[in-house]
Amino acid sequence: MVGRGYAIFDTAIGRCGIVWSETGVMAVQLPEVREIDTRRRIFQIHPDAREQRPSDNAELAIDGIAALLHGSDPDFSDVSLDAGGLPAFDRRVYEATCAIPRGETRTYHEIAKTLGASGAVHSVAQAIVKNPFMLIVPCHRVLEAGNYTDRLSPYGGVISKRRLLSLEGAHPIASKTLFEVLLPVAPPRAPS
Repeated sequence: MVGRGYAIFDTAIGRCGIVWSETGVMAVQLPEVREIDTRRRIFQIHPDAREQRPSDNAELAIDGIAALLHGSDPDFSDVSLDAGGLPAFDRRVYEATCAIPRGETRTYHEIAKTLGASGAVHSVAQAIVKNPFMLIVPCHRVLEAGNYTDRLSPYGGVISKRRLLSLEGAHPIASKTLFEVLLPVAPPRAPS
C-alpha cells in the first residue's frame, strides 16, 4: 500500500467510510444521507486517499465499528491510530475519552478536570468536535454541561450523539432549544 487508503463498508446505520495510512486509522466517516456524500466528505478531508482493500488494522477497526453499531461492545485497543498530525492536547483528550465506559457519559468539564486542565473546557470541546476517529474514540460519550447532546464532528454524518448513545444504553437529554435558552422554565409553584 502506498499513501492513504479508504474503504466504504456496511453497518446497521448505513455505509460508513474509513481512511488509513501505514501507521494506522486516520479517520472514520459515519454515513451521510447518500453514499456519494460520504465519499465526497472523505475526499474533502483526505483528497490523496485512494479506494482499496482495507489493511489488516483497518479491517479490525471496521469489524469493531460494525459490531458497535449493531449493539455490541467491541474492544478497539488493538486498533492503531495515526494521530501524528494532531495536537498533543487533542491526543490527551482522546485518551481520556477512550476510558469512558460504554453506556456512560462525561461532560467537557469532567474531561478537562481529568486532564488536570479544568480551565480548558473550550479546548476539550474543540478537540471532541474535531475527533477524526469516530466510534473508535467515542466522542459521542462526551456532552456539554447538563448532559445535553450536541453535534458530532465533521465525520459524524447524519447520525446524532443521541442515537449512538441509545445504542449503548445511555439516555442523555436532548439539546436545548433556542426557546428554552431564551425563556427558561419557571419553577413550580408551591401548593396553596
